[in-house]
Amino acid sequence: MNQQLAGFAPTPTVARMENHGATMLKVAMATGQDLYARAGSIVSYEGFIQYEPDPPAARQAAAQWITGEGSPVMKCSGDGLLYLADYGADVVVLNLDNDSISVNGTNVLAFDAHLQWGVEKVKGLAKLAGQGLWNVEIAGTGWVALTSRGTPIVVDCGRGEDETYVDPDALVAWSPNLKVKGKRSFKASSLIGRGSGEAYQMAFSGQGIVVVQPSEDSTDRLRLRG
Repeated sequence: MNQQLAGFAPTPTVARMENHGATMLKVAMATGQDLYARAGSIVSYEGFIQYEPDPPAARQAAAQWITGEGSPVMKCSGDGLLYLADYGADVVVLNLDNDSISVNGTNVLAFDAHLQWGVEKVKGLAKLAGQGLWNVEIAGTGWVALTSRGTPIVVDCGRGEDETYVDPDALVAWSPNLKVKGKRSFKASSLIGRGSGEAYQMAFSGQGIVVVQPSEDSTDRLRLRG
């Protein structure tokens, strides 16, 4: 039996953050290298790992994230290996090098605690869709892990003059320097199925990237974990 399961065993650690399969994140924890992770995302750990739900520093940074509910993140510290997942979603690992990225709040899985970050509403969308979309801007040098409902596509917005349009429910992350605006359109096809008669998109322009997931299910946008 051990031989049959050998292919699923942990692999040697080569980086601070890395994938173990497509849907699990492995983090090499060490003293002084704390981590912020989505509340409730720990599935396993080895060694001595401690976690603090709704830490004061995160609560202050994310004061506007979820009114009255605190920040949906926890602070992890200690020595060992930490495994994180989010309901089987694909995990995308980024290593920022004096760079920044803006992430949909529901797609943040984990990031190094020393990185600079803040939470705000995406401008222009609430007026169109009737509800806000929270984004977390993370900057500095360090590791970030995102989730995607399926294998994402990364769109380069700098290849042409045209704007890039994305369904808000499919949006994962984007370059903060991109210009963002909301757009509302009417299509006959949107009257069928889940559509409400109006289609909302976010339009991106400028130099940068947009990460899009193959999912338009807004259930996760409204779900609070932790």
